[in-house]
This record gives sequence, C-alpha cells and structure tokens, in this order.
Amino acid sequence: MTDDSTSRRLSSARFSVSKGLVTMAVSTVVLVILGFAIAPSSVSQGAVLGMLPFASVLAIVGLGQMLVVQQGGIDLSVPGAVSLAVVLSTHIPNQNDAMLVPAILAVYAWAIGAGLLNGFMVGRLGLNPIIATLGTNALLFGAVLGISGGIPRTTTRLLSSIAGGRTMGIPNALLIALVVLLLVTILVKRTVAGRRFEAVGASPAAARATGLRYRTHRGAAYVWAQLLFATAGIMLAGITNQPTAFQGNTYLLTSVAVVVLGGTSLLGGRGYPVATVVAALFLSQLDQFVLALGVPFAVRTLVQAAALAIGVAIYTVDWAALRRRLAARSDAATATP
Repeated sequence: MTDDSTSRRLSSARFSVSKGLVTMAVSTVVLVILGFAIAPSSVSQGAVLGMLPFASVLAIVGLGQMLVVQQGGIDLSVPGAVSLAVVLSTHIPNQNDAMLVPAILAVYAWAIGAGLLNGFMVGRLGLNPIIATLGTNALLFGAVLGISGGIPRTTTRLLSSIAGGRTMGIPNALLIALVVLLLVTILVKRTVAGRRFEAVGASPAAARATGLRYRTHRGAAYVWAQLLFATAGIMLAGITNQPTAFQGNTYLLTSVAVVVLGGTSLLGGRGYPVATVVAALFLSQLDQFVLALGVPFAVRTLVQAAALAIGVAIYTVDWAALRRRLAARSDAATATP
C-alpha cells in the first residue's frame, strides 16, 4: 500500500485533512449521538470528565506508538514502560512531594535506557521489532516487580493535583495531552528532521541511497516513544489515586488501535498525530458507551479488537479494486450459459 493510498488527503488551497481524521471525527460524533439515544449515562458531564483524563493518557501512548509505526516497526513494551513509570512515580516519593522531581527524573532515565535498548536491537542489530520489544517489556516488568513487589502505593498530592486536577473545569491531563500533540506535530511536520524522519519511514531504501541515516532514525523512534510512554505513565499515576503495579497492561492493544484508526500505515511512512489523538478519544468514548450498556469486560476487549480489525480493513484493503474484481466475476458468471 502506498502512502498516497493510505492518506487519501482531502486538500484545498490552504489546508489538508487526512482521511483518518475525517473518519475518526465523524465516528466520534456518531458515537456521541448514539450515546444520547441509547446510553445517556455514557455522555453525561460526570462520565465525560471522568473519561477525558484516561483518553489523554491513551492519546500520548498512541503518539509514541505512532512514531515507531512510522518507521515500519511496532513497540510491544508499552505495558512494561507505562507500568514502570507508574511504579517509580509512586514508590520513590512514597507520598512525599519533595521526592516527586527525583522520581520523574528516574522515570525518564529508565525510559531513555529502554528506548536505546529497543533502538539498538531493532535499528542496529536488525532484530524483529516484535521479538525485541517483547524482550524489553519482560525486562521492564522485572524492574516493576523488583521495585514494587506488585504492591500499589498512593500517589503524592502534588502529582494528583497536577495530572488529576482541573483548570477552569478542563482536566489538566487533557491540557497536557494537547501540549504533547502540538510538540509532536511541530517536530514531525514542521522541521527538517521531522520530514527526514517521515521520508526514512516511507522508503528506507531511498533514504539509504540519499545518504540519510535510516538506522539512526529507526532507532531514535523507539527512544522518543519510550519518553512519551513514560509521560503517560506519570500522568496515569497522578490520575489514579492508588495505581496498581500493572497499570500499563490495558494499553498494548489500544496503543496500536488508535494508530491504525488514525490512518497511519503499519508499513511506515506518514503519520497523523491529530487523527491519532481523535482516535484515542473515540476509543475511550466507545469503551464508555459499552460500559454504560452493562457489557462484561471480556466483551469490551473484543470490541476494541474489532475496532482495530475494522481500522486495518479500512486503510489497507483496496476496496475499489475488490469491487471491480467482484463485479468482473459476477459479469463472467452471468455471461456463462
């Protein structure tokens, strides 16, 4: 699948909108309308304000995954990275606000180390991203158990007020996610390094021929992704008063789902940060909608998997060619006596 067929951008003289953004925006609006009609509790003020912080965390995790997917890879160390960030943010301070900054520095130090490890294995050694990042995920969970013993601790008041508080009625987590979105969009879309990054992801062979350090770009994607996973984990520790040591487990499937639903090709190339964030909002509201219907957790997981499958089908299947093939077979069957 080419990058042009993936994006199918709707353009004008002044702006362009990706197909993924249009699809997710329309889907979110339809979901909200369905919520008002079928499950009003899913779109109540309390439900929405409770959902937005977790949607913001998912959006930041999705942006990190998007950077890796742009390089034709995938990072399956998301659960361990987020969980370790949560554990370090709560166990090092142990409810002492004065220790919050050292804890955050420790979180980012671990994130850089994990990102460099992933980047070295995938970018330099050429290992399969799935195998490499699963190995890193196991190491991160080993650190989680070693530090916490699987026992949760209460977050500090300072972190709770920052990540879990509100400013003028707007959740701080949402504001943080918007700032992260702005930074990622500027770095990827408005800088020379960002355009090179996308070019390397679109065609590593062409990038190598033009002298670009494609291995360095591919490895750096994992470092930036880990920094975003760490940021999401710190936020999650502040949003949840007493987070578990395995808080990141729910973000493995969803982190990939929001990237795919946002229109970023799993083959690499151009990424769509805004569409990814809107997809995170859609998926979070979908979970809220299903929860309001009283559906069991196992079914909610199946719904997320179905959303991922639909996203892959929308952006990877050439539906026009499929229709032509089916029409040709139908015509041939009709013409056969």
